[in-house]
Order: sequence, then structure tokens, then C-alpha cells
Amino acid sequence: MDTLLDKRLRELEEVRRKVLMGGGEEKVRQHHGLGKLTARERVSQLLDPDSFFEIHMLVGHAVDQPGDGIVCGCGTIYGRPVYVFSQDATVRGGSIGMEHGRKMYETIERAIDKKVPVIGLNDSPGARLPNAYEVEMLGSMKRSLFAGLQEKHGGSVFYPNTLGSGLIPQISAILGTCGGISVYSPALTDFIFMVDGISHMFITGPDVVRMVTGEDISKEDLGGAKVHAQKSGVCDFRCVSEQECLAEIRRLISFLPLNCEEKPPVYQSSDSPNRSCDELNEVVPSSPNKPYDVHRIIHAIVDSGDFLEVKREFAREVVVGFGRLDGKTIGVVANQPSVMAGAMTFDSSDKQARFIRFCDCFNIPILLLVDTPAYMPGSGQEHSGIIRHGAKVLYALCEASVPRICVVLRKAYGGGNLGMGVLSGLSTDIVVYWPTVETGILGAEQSVNLLYGRRKDVTKEFIQEKLQAYRETYANPIYDASSNLGVHDVIAPAETRSYLIRAFQALPEMRESRVRKMNKRHGNIPL
Repeated sequence: MDTLLDKRLRELEEVRRKVLMGGGEEKVRQHHGLGKLTARERVSQLLDPDSFFEIHMLVGHAVDQPGDGIVCGCGTIYGRPVYVFSQDATVRGGSIGMEHGRKMYETIERAIDKKVPVIGLNDSPGARLPNAYEVEMLGSMKRSLFAGLQEKHGGSVFYPNTLGSGLIPQISAILGTCGGISVYSPALTDFIFMVDGISHMFITGPDVVRMVTGEDISKEDLGGAKVHAQKSGVCDFRCVSEQECLAEIRRLISFLPLNCEEKPPVYQSSDSPNRSCDELNEVVPSSPNKPYDVHRIIHAIVDSGDFLEVKREFAREVVVGFGRLDGKTIGVVANQPSVMAGAMTFDSSDKQARFIRFCDCFNIPILLLVDTPAYMPGSGQEHSGIIRHGAKVLYALCEASVPRICVVLRKAYGGGNLGMGVLSGLSTDIVVYWPTVETGILGAEQSVNLLYGRRKDVTKEFIQEKLQAYRETYANPIYDASSNLGVHDVIAPAETRSYLIRAFQALPEMRESRVRKMNKRHGNIPL
């Protein structure tokens, strides 16, 4: 072997060994002491074994900043390609310097070019502050902090995030205390994962909050996983450990297509498409005022009860998530009668509209399970903008062009018929009722009392007689379907699964969108 080549090969081997250790043994030990995985351990657990192909591995090694604090490349999840970056908190705290930001930007850019999902494993306080030596060097050369800043950097990573929106699935995991750039970029992605105890995200941390406002608050109470899962709605999935987080990202990817031009993957299901769901005959009380858990219906319908819920702890009056019917991915939107009677709110409207728009972006058919008394009344809702937020749902429903089936389980009153796509003219492909459905502007009792309740000559017996007549005629779905062509069928609860599988098979994969035919740049959703 040539002497120079031999020397360089040994040098390269040493440099690679050093890079693989990140910030060094001591910092890795400290990192593990916090109960955290290293950047490379995360990538290894996320991707299929031996599938990772790293890019720009040697950046920063000559100045003792291996990778400049970030590991980037591509690999596979269940054999399907993805791009990934993983910030390394053992190198300058994972802060985003010049090369770090460029690598992150290019990773998203490469994912867009290849049209595959991109996953960001975020563990960074945000933009890197120069150390004392760097400040002195800049000062002596009369150079700006932003001198030499190129077009592709950490502060402009939002551009490829935006370009990729609706084109490829973008997934973020918050695996440390993140601020600034490291929360804005995840906020532009489709889904955010957080882990109890180690994940924090905020625009300004507790110290700045205390200094500016005088409020004394911990970082857990300010921006921990529980706060963002339950209060802000920023977090889509809250996990108990990094291992669970990475496994759940893999699970999510299994439901999604690689890009907007493909359909989600189809799996061979061991669950018979003709299976009867006899238990559904017992789940829903006929009384519209009695609660039940809609999860029981979802798990009974989807393949093998496998349902991946999104934003499980936020706005729980609406349930959204992914399941499969005969091996094919569907998105489920369901009212939850056990929470606020399934009434729709300003928070649940945001949750519902965003999920519908994601499904429409990525060719995922939508199943609507309806049992709602309509939008929640009251000054709290009105003053929080329920009109504006509710309009987002209508916009999302009307704009969506993927197949959509609506099953009314028990009740759908007033605006609930609009917000859940029950009324004809909202482009829902098929609307079916269960036999015990009660629908209308108001419920049976409210309608009868409104019509007769103020008359002085009315007896309780008369009210009961009118109520019974109302329920047997006006509110009887079997009679409704006789003259209402907006209702396509009345089905037994037990046949819901088999009916839905056949119904989705009968629908075209994509409805031609009037929006796309119009000569306009884009609509103006009421954000």
C-alpha cells in the first residue's frame, strides 16, 4: 500500500472514531445520566438495522465539534425510505451553528427532492451564541455575527419546512429542552412527539420569563410534555420514554404514504373484512343524554382494534387518529360523548380541521363517526372565537377531495350536522345512519317543548304523546331515509365494519377538486 494512503487511512479511521463519540466520553456519560439517548443511539433505534447512510459526517471534527452537533442522513423504516436529522446535545449543547443549520436545511431539502418523509430528532436550545474567543475574533476583524451567512442555514430552515408541507410527511420529536429555531421548525411539521421528563419547548425559557414578567415558573410547567399535550395542543403524541417515542414514530410512518402522490401502504390483514361487530349493538344507549366511550366503536371497526390516536389528551371531545380497514389506512374523526357530551368547541375545531387537511394532503380516506349535540354554547366559547375556529372545520371539509364516509351513531343536531359533514352539499360521499339516530335542528325534547311547551292548556300526557310521535316519525332514521336522498342507507351497528370496507372500495380514490380547477393561487382559510 502507498505510504501516504496508509497514513491517511489511519488518520481517517481515527477521525471517524472521534466523530462517533460526539462530544466525548464524559459528555456522553453526563447525557446518559439524564436518562437520554445520544443522537446516534436515537437514529439507530428509529431506523431499520444497518440502513443508515450518513451525510456530512466529518463536518466540524477539526475544531472539536464533531458533526457540528447534528447527525444527518437517510435510512429505512419497515423497508421504506426516510430522511432524518438528530441533534447532538453533547456538542456545544446541540446549539445550531452555521454548519449545523446547513446540514439540517439540506436534510429536509433532500427529503423533498426524493419525496420521502423527514424526521427531526430535536435536542437543541436554538441558535448558537458565539463563545468568548469567537466574539473577540469577530471584533478584531470588524465582522458581523452574521458575516458569511449563506442562504441555507438554521434561521431559514422554515423555508424548506414550508415547501415540504403537504408534499411529504414531516415529523418532529422533542428530546431535550428546545427553544427558538428548535421549536418554530417543529411547529411547521405535521406531528410533534414529546417525552415525559426530558422534553421541553418554549419560545423563551423560565429565566427570561422571570426576568421580563416576574412570573416564577419551572420549565416543566412552562413547556413540558404534559402541558403541550393537554393545554396548548402543540404535542400530538406524549410518550413515557425515548424508546417508546421512537417506536411510535415508526408506527405512525407505517400508516402514511411516502408523499402526496402515493397512496398509503396496504398490509395483508388477518382480520376478516366480513367480520360482524355484534358488540356494537350494546355500546350506544338509545337515550341521547347517556355517555359512552367512542373508542369502543373505533376499536371494534378497524382491523384488529389497531388505532393510533392523535392529540389524545387535547380537546378530548373529538377523537382523531389512524386505523385500517382491510389493510388500508383511514383517518377517523369521531365525537366523544363521554367528554362534554361530544359537543364541538374552538379547540376541538382546530384539532379536527388540521387532521382532515393532513388526510386530504396524503390521500387518506376519512371516516366520520357522529354523535354530537352541536357546538358548545356560552360566552367562553364565543369569546374564544368559536365562529372563526368552527369555520376552519367547514373549510377543511369542503376543500377535501379524498373519499369520505359519515356514520351517524346516535344524534346530530343543528351545527353538528355541518361540522361533521352530515348535511348533503358538503361533499361527503356517503352518509349512513344507525337505526337509533335522532337528527334535526334540535333534539326531540327541545323541539316539542319549543312548539308546545308554552301553551297553558298542554298536559304532560300531551307532551309525551307528541314526543313519542316526533321520535317515531320526524326523528326516525328509517322514515327519514325514505325521502331524504342525503342519507344513503340505514345500517345495523353490527354490519358497520363490513359496510364501510365495501363502501370505501366502491368510491373513487380521489374526487376531482373544484378548487384545483379554479384559476386562483390558494384559498384563505380562517386561521
